[in-house]
Amino acid sequence: MSSTDETERTARHWMLDGVPLLVPVLLTALVLLAGLRHAVPENMIGGLAVIVGLGVLLGPLGNRLPGIAKIGGGALVCLMVPSILVYLRIFDTSTVRAVTMLMKQANFLYFVIATLVVGSILGMNRRLMVGGLIRIFPPLLTGTAVAVAVGVGVAMAFGYGFHRSLFYIVVPIIGGGIGEGVIPLSSAYASALGGEAGSYVAELVPAAIIGNIVAIVSAGVLRRLGDRRPRLDGGGRLVRDPAREPLVPQVHSPSVDREPNYAFGVLTITALFVCATLLEQLIHLPAPVLVIILSVLCKLFDIVPAAVEADVRAVYAIIARHFIFPTMIGLGMVYLPLNNVLGVLSPGYVIACAAVVVAMALTGFLVGRAIAMYPVDAALVTVCHSGLGGTGDVAILSASNRMNLMPFAQISTRIGGVATVLTATWLIRVLD
Repeated sequence: MSSTDETERTARHWMLDGVPLLVPVLLTALVLLAGLRHAVPENMIGGLAVIVGLGVLLGPLGNRLPGIAKIGGGALVCLMVPSILVYLRIFDTSTVRAVTMLMKQANFLYFVIATLVVGSILGMNRRLMVGGLIRIFPPLLTGTAVAVAVGVGVAMAFGYGFHRSLFYIVVPIIGGGIGEGVIPLSSAYASALGGEAGSYVAELVPAAIIGNIVAIVSAGVLRRLGDRRPRLDGGGRLVRDPAREPLVPQVHSPSVDREPNYAFGVLTITALFVCATLLEQLIHLPAPVLVIILSVLCKLFDIVPAAVEADVRAVYAIIARHFIFPTMIGLGMVYLPLNNVLGVLSPGYVIACAAVVVAMALTGFLVGRAIAMYPVDAALVTVCHSGLGGTGDVAILSASNRMNLMPFAQISTRIGGVATVLTATWLIRVLD
């Protein structure tokens, strides 16, 4: 090999998506140094500077780390490293507040989820979409039942009582996240058992977080299995189809000869979410679930013009390709408090939480294969029921590189979570 070839190979090694690696490193370092001077703006600009800078560096790094790359890679690193740094108080307060403002007050997370949901549904083949929506329920229901039985059994084997095993380990894992699961559960427990709701939150959060981490690792393992056994892997498809039509077509539709208008795409996505928020007050279903319903209706009845569908898919392509790792950074900094987990950590507790998730994934895999679904994809959608709501869905699907399964994952998480919370609220009164 000539010295010129060696030089070019070395230069490519220090490039990131065609950009010299030094550029994002310097820009991110400047942002973090500004934080040390408390100069990071505590608004959307400051929050984006932090999560995008760290995301474009840690994501590719995680995908290259030996071992880690096979069980979640960039998604796992982007979620866990910021959480650990927050726990160790490495980040200054202005940096954390800027990211918190972006993720919570500005609700950047819901914008990402809405984009993935609307974009993937409007890009689906109608027949595959309907088939997937119908068939996700058998693996989801069976997986939930098996996960409850296995989780309670394993927890009791480690000395936990039935009441503790069910309501404080299994239920928070499959309850739909922190805001949609743990918070209403804590209120229900306080009402039934007495005491303050806040004290129950501290007891419920650790199981939910550990379950979410295990689900991310499981997603990475499932992706690896799909790579080795292509017959089991739909690559983002749930239902076996001879035509192998893509779930999300190319941004430029053959019938639409124009450059995508990203503003129209963003308007469509945000307008559907606003309509869902309005309907939430009337129908009393969560807005993320109603966004799925509205998007499905738009697709079934051809309500959205083909040109606007292309615009939505163009926005989807940008978010799915470039903003998932930054979003994971924000989730790790804001939504993954390690101090809650470390307070209850024990081998039996961790194994019981892991048993819930693994049982759900394995059951989804087997049931999916039995009803002519792609087992890997069926397992991924099923295991989303054990994630931290929308936060978990993004992390799990990112680890498996299946962002186009977001609509099905949201159904698994939201519908499954609501059903779990309602059932647990009734059972804790009956069994108390």
